[in-house]
Amino acid sequence: MMELKVSDITEVLDCEIVRTLSNGSIIIRIGTEQHNLNLLKSENNEYEFILDHTFHHAKIIQSNSMETKTLIDGQPMTVKKHLKLTQVLGKSLSLAELGGGINSLTSQIPGRVVSVLAETGSPVKKGDAVVILESMKMQVAVKAHKDGNLKEIKVKQGAAVARNDVIAIIE
Repeated sequence: MMELKVSDITEVLDCEIVRTLSNGSIIIRIGTEQHNLNLLKSENNEYEFILDHTFHHAKIIQSNSMETKTLIDGQPMTVKKHLKLTQVLGKSLSLAELGGGINSLTSQIPGRVVSVLAETGSPVKKGDAVVILESMKMQVAVKAHKDGNLKEIKVKQGAAVARNDVIAIIE
């Protein structure tokens, strides 16, 4: 469950993911109404999506553990995060493609951590390998989804991880 605060509206709206459809669409509830959301593009904290047959552009301005400030079609909007947010996002495979969150680096596959290539506090560039996973005798690099510093590495060599588990936090 999330709360949405639009700049000129005094009301705070509850928002949640209802379900993910097989075509990749997400049914969300904002307030009391359900809406169909299709993510078209996700790149460098900018997103393009269709909400109920209308195209929108969103840009993340600032994000921390309590809230995310965005511009949606030029309109400021704040998303307040709650503890249930992780559970809601976990339900949606479509949202996992967004990296599990702005700063969260997630595993693409289930597997075992073969090696941790980076250290906490070190700088990384988008595309740098952070961790190597092994699954079905194949090794796959989990690469940084953005430039930044590794705030935390959440796995150790030999650990088992599931698909979409958070591997590291990059700020």
